[in-house]
Amino acid sequence: MEELQSTEVLDREILDDARKKALRILKQAEDTIHVQNEEWEKKTNGSIKELEKKINEQKKTEAEKITARLPIDKLRIKVEKTEKALNDALTIWYEKLDRKQILELLSCDLKNKLSYCKDSSLAEQALIKIHGLDKKEAETILKNLNINSSFEIYDGSPSITLETRDIRITSSLKTIMDFPLDKKRYELVKILVGHDFTEEC
Repeated sequence: MEELQSTEVLDREILDDARKKALRILKQAEDTIHVQNEEWEKKTNGSIKELEKKINEQKKTEAEKITARLPIDKLRIKVEKTEKALNDALTIWYEKLDRKQILELLSCDLKNKLSYCKDSSLAEQALIKIHGLDKKEAETILKNLNINSSFEIYDGSPSITLETRDIRITSSLKTIMDFPLDKKRYELVKILVGHDFTEEC
């Protein structure tokens, strides 16, 4: 009987001991999980703060870039609008020209360019291409310039091209129209954006 009791006591002691060990293991596991959670939360918060810092720095950098670009963008827009206004004015001027005025412009321009040519026989040797004019108009211009060479007529914007093996001279209404704008472009930009800007360029 005593032996049976001692066996039961031993069993209880073993069970109590096993329960205590299990409780200690569970407690250690809980403590470990708690520590790991705190570390993970700390790392996560640190990463979020670092990310927020980088985002704020990027925002600041972009804002500085935009602020720095604004004056240049305003000037660019101003120049573009002025350029468009000038081109529109030239287009309106062109549309008001009659055929006689167009022929006079081409003739005078070509005459000026030929005057710089040392070879006086250029006009006689050249292949002549006419664009945007009819045969009678082309003959009138060439006659005024004392040019008797044959010519070819093509469609397009009014122009005359004299071409030899060594040289090509072209007079076109487009270049005549663009010339005043090109000649004055620097002065216009200087007026618009200031002397310092043009000096730096």
